[in-house]
Amino acid sequence: MSRFTYAARALLLGLAVCQVIATVQVYLGNADLYRSLQAMMEAGFLVVPNERVMPTLREFAPAFFGGLFFTFTLGAGLSLLGLAAAWLWCTMFRRSKSLLLLLVFLWLGFLWLPNREIFSPTVSAYGLVVPFVVFATFSRRQSDTADLGPRRRSFVPAIPMFVLALLWSANLDGEVFVSLRDSLLLSNPLGTRLNDFYYRYTRYPAEAFSSLDQKLLRTCSLENLKDKALARSLEQTLIGLDYLPVGDVRSADIQVIQEGDDLVLRRRGITLQIPIARFLADPGRVLSEFSQRTDQYAFFRHFTYISLLVALPIALYLLLFSLFRLVCSPILSARHASVVASVLCLLAGMAIILPVSVERATKVDVATLADALQSPRWQVRVAALKLLDERHLEIASFPAYRRLLGSAQIAERYWLVRALGASRQPETYRELISFFDDPHPNVVAMAFYALGRRNGPGAIDEIRRRLDASDQWHSQWYGYRALRNLGWKQAVSTRELSFAPPAVS
Repeated sequence: MSRFTYAARALLLGLAVCQVIATVQVYLGNADLYRSLQAMMEAGFLVVPNERVMPTLREFAPAFFGGLFFTFTLGAGLSLLGLAAAWLWCTMFRRSKSLLLLLVFLWLGFLWLPNREIFSPTVSAYGLVVPFVVFATFSRRQSDTADLGPRRRSFVPAIPMFVLALLWSANLDGEVFVSLRDSLLLSNPLGTRLNDFYYRYTRYPAEAFSSLDQKLLRTCSLENLKDKALARSLEQTLIGLDYLPVGDVRSADIQVIQEGDDLVLRRRGITLQIPIARFLADPGRVLSEFSQRTDQYAFFRHFTYISLLVALPIALYLLLFSLFRLVCSPILSARHASVVASVLCLLAGMAIILPVSVERATKVDVATLADALQSPRWQVRVAALKLLDERHLEIASFPAYRRLLGSAQIAERYWLVRALGASRQPETYRELISFFDDPHPNVVAMAFYALGRRNGPGAIDEIRRRLDASDQWHSQWYGYRALRNLGWKQAVSTRELSFAPPAVS
């Protein structure tokens, strides 16, 4: 059996184990979020996701499908680390006990990194179980790695992977995933379904490992403060920062306690004591610092992002190679099947990378903007719309844009809506509003974003109405951010806070 093929089997097992852990993590995170949203609603606040989406937080399917995000990012990265360690131990160092001991120490160090400040059972479960399962699965078949003939031949299937890695790295920057979505996913029916699936379920795992700063809404408890005037002042300040006071202390992300002239912030057993005057002077900075101190997923997020960029493409290559080789094996020799599988993987990778490269290479300047909006190629028209958005140019000065209002290309409508957000003309406002009825959720989300950019307070009522009717969490997230950009904020709760009696000296 090809080492690549057996590695793919170990990889699949690692991904399956990761999916189990991820499903549990997202499910528990959804349950916590549901309790927080309930507490916010009882306090009279606007919540996102709204009541149309909230029931899904108690369902199994969103937890499972949301867990796929961790499986194909974090799971791929951890599984490949386990594979690399097993390959080194079995093939390069012939099962050396000294190397095994070194690998164990490195593994323990890797587990220590995310737990050095705050112990996280979930992160520890990923790090302990997934690499171990993959390592044990790959290394237990010594015969499969010992009798493969010339070692140089076993590296032949990896050559296309290195070629694709070079091509992929040439496109890596902050916009690569936007280009991938526009050029590959939104340009065909199958890709559009994958895109829609991602955006329907991505908020569930995102909430499960976000820091306080990254969450849209946070809860806090101001119960039992000694000073009523201070409590009301803090309530207004915290609401302005989207820290919403709730009555249920168990649902609060942060507890705020008064001790003399100091405030004590408490979260997950970690406390920060700070003078009241200093907190009120810059509450946003204090809360941001406290968010960093209590963030148990910082390393987890960084590793997940690196896995998305690096580990996922490698994992997909291994799986595709094994699939192609399996299909070719009945009609070709093992050597020829490996060669054909390698070529097919190279072609598949090129089919993904080349459209992205072409889309990113399409450039437009201001002098040719009017002509670019009428180009027969949608990639050129999108590049023109991107330029309008980046330069904050008035799209109404280019009448050709009206021909794009009914475009069949989702990416084109998406960027048109963004460009309309930079306009200040009344007719473009009406055109922008019409995109709230667009059939694609990405376009609707961008309509919320664009409306929030126009700085027209009159749009607040429109956004509120659309938020109430929306059944897409992703769109609601953009809608709430648009409200905040327009200066709207949550109303102070009318409920009565309870106050602790002053301490008796």
